[in-house]
Amino acid sequence: MVIPLTSSEKKQASGLTPPKPIHLNDRDNTDLPSSDLEMPLVDHLEELRQRVMKSLISIVLGATASLLLVKPIVRLLEAPAGSIRFLQLAPGEFLYVSIKVAGYTGLTIAFPYILYQGLAFVLPGLTKRERRLVAPAVGGSAVLFLAGLAFAWWALVPAALHFLVSYGADVVEPLWSIERYLDFVLLLMFTSGLAFQLPLLQLLLGVLGLVKWKRMLSAWRWVVMIAALAGAILTPSTDPVTMLLLGSAISGLFFIGVGLTALVDQFQ
Repeated sequence: MVIPLTSSEKKQASGLTPPKPIHLNDRDNTDLPSSDLEMPLVDHLEELRQRVMKSLISIVLGATASLLLVKPIVRLLEAPAGSIRFLQLAPGEFLYVSIKVAGYTGLTIAFPYILYQGLAFVLPGLTKRERRLVAPAVGGSAVLFLAGLAFAWWALVPAALHFLVSYGADVVEPLWSIERYLDFVLLLMFTSGLAFQLPLLQLLLGVLGLVKWKRMLSAWRWVVMIAALAGAILTPSTDPVTMLLLGSAISGLFFIGVGLTALVDQFQ
């Protein structure tokens, strides 16, 4: 009696082996998400809540540590004002100012960790190639944020103070409220740090293939106009010097981002 062979037995008899099945969630494929796990919406919300809580805790810890050193920090922030005298115009004003300075300092210290938590939340949905960008993005963001603080400290704040003091020096004597002055300095430095994130954002958009560098460059007129508006909105004062400096810095950062994106595009 002759027993018929199956198709797989015929292939084995002929020396051929069937190919391995192709899995769409293969982890070696860099064009697919690195995790094939699915989470319910409730679990996503719970993870988001935990990451937000961790970020808030990092701010509180940074602010608490900064509160112990708040007086040296305030003296450092007063340095660009030179010989200007500061007044406490209400009881407890300096206490409120100290808490505000500690909060800004704690937020600055915790900023890289907050960015890491945000990127870690979207990490499971990224491909392996995109996951490799997380560490450089966090490091680059921290460096750019510090560069923005330095730019505001060495350029924006002295230029703005020089203009504002010299404008009415022959009419009024400058006696400033410590709260108003620190609000001006802290807000200017923090917004400058955020504005300096622009090249990193452009680079990420270029690497992910969302926007090409040629398209970025073609929109330079709009960017210059938006940078001028941003300089007017982000600066806490109304003087033209500060707005011009910050707007010019944002425009320059945009062209730097275009250059970096074009450079990376050549090696992809």
